[in-house]
Amino acid sequence: MEKKALKQRILESSLELFQKNGYHGVTVEQIVEKANTSKGGFYHYFKSKDELLYEIHDVFISYVIKKAQETYDEYETPILRLCGMLHSFIKVFDVYNPYITVFYQESAYLQAAYKEVINEKRDQYRKLIERVIKEGQERGDFRREVPANIATMSIIGMINWSYKWYKRDGPLSIEQIGDVFRDLIVHSIATEEGLTEASEQNQLLGKKEIVSEK
Repeated sequence: MEKKALKQRILESSLELFQKNGYHGVTVEQIVEKANTSKGGFYHYFKSKDELLYEIHDVFISYVIKKAQETYDEYETPILRLCGMLHSFIKVFDVYNPYITVFYQESAYLQAAYKEVINEKRDQYRKLIERVIKEGQERGDFRREVPANIATMSIIGMINWSYKWYKRDGPLSIEQIGDVFRDLIVHSIATEEGLTEASEQNQLLGKKEIVSEK
């Protein structure tokens, strides 16, 4: 338990320092000092700052993949599978907001070996979404004229960019933002049959108005 606590402490300390000073503006010594540990404690978990930056990404991409697979296994229709995946994907920008912000700001500094592993995981997630869209096209839930690969990349790109503007203390909660994203995406790729199912399952805004909580 203590070991897990130390690793988490190192991660959180590095996130705070990276956000404030940038990746190259932070030394292992500074991370160790802020985490209240030793260099031995740091190197027990991470071979280098590079591996630490990789771990920051791995934490949230692993979460997204796990939740997406759970959603796929839980639901039987492409509409509900996609809506569930969108929910967990959007949610990650709240749950792991500091991780995502630091990674996107500093990822250019990663070594090629780490980038390769990251790209493999990202492909794993992309393929799962694309699979759901293709299954929905075969079932008649999603429009066949919209290429599944382009639809997939558009979805990922649109939601990924929210790290630039989403604020936990902003006017809309992550759930409200998720409602809007889900409605936009489903309306853009679903057939009339798919929209009917989404509406019946309360996955669309309908006449609901998104009102600021602040």
